[in-house]
Amino acid sequence: MAITGNRHVNYEILNLIGYGLAKFSDDFIKQFGFTIKTAFYNFCVEIGVADTVGTVKNRMDLFDPFFPENGRMGWWQKGDAYIHRKVFIDSLFGSEDVKGFANIVKAELRALSPISIPKIRAPKLKPIAKSRFKQLQKTGLQAEMFFLANYNSIEMFEGGLIEDARLFGDGYDFQVDKNKNTFLAEIKGIREKRGKLRLTEKEYKKAEEYKDDYVLTVVSNLNDIPIFKIFRNPAKNLAFEKKDILPRMQIEYHLISAI
Repeated sequence: MAITGNRHVNYEILNLIGYGLAKFSDDFIKQFGFTIKTAFYNFCVEIGVADTVGTVKNRMDLFDPFFPENGRMGWWQKGDAYIHRKVFIDSLFGSEDVKGFANIVKAELRALSPISIPKIRAPKLKPIAKSRFKQLQKTGLQAEMFFLANYNSIEMFEGGLIEDARLFGDGYDFQVDKNKNTFLAEIKGIREKRGKLRLTEKEYKKAEEYKDDYVLTVVSNLNDIPIFKIFRNPAKNLAFEKKDILPRMQIEYHLISAI
């Protein structure tokens, strides 16, 4: 079975397929030339994306409760346990119509197995669609999106005013002002329930400077149902080992003459 830990080897593409089936229903499978879902499920098994028909159907069931207009209840008993997956995909591809979304899935299926999927015409994706799929595979952005959607569930941040500082690259991701306190939150993601992480020198120095007001917020178990782990003053309270990383040579292109 294609499972790594509790993460399927085709985790991202299966989530996209489940999202597409739940959001667009039969209109989604028609983009692949199918008229019934069972045929599409079997197709996913044939090309090696899923191990069984149930694997594909389970992904649809997981997303169904978040698209009530499709008339299916899916895994309603799970409540909002998996809504973070829907929110994350929404943030990247939520504006796509059924054709645009299906084209993204087609292109990734072709990249996954170009020889075994000859009947799927690989559309030429726009560069931004390719960039978004790369982001789908990164734990950092997924963890940050989960934090943005759920930071109010963390007692020290509850009811606080949050500001996004990620573009500044100054050693923390978010500032949260609550009452008279200003917290700097650095977000890290871990796929499993436990794992290691690293801080950049800038992040570590910022943690040393702000001490208890610097909060390392770890979103673990991203493969299933995420869990927050909170560490104040991580430079003091966690054991880090300093490692010198040799700088990679950066190539630049300089104009020969002024313009």
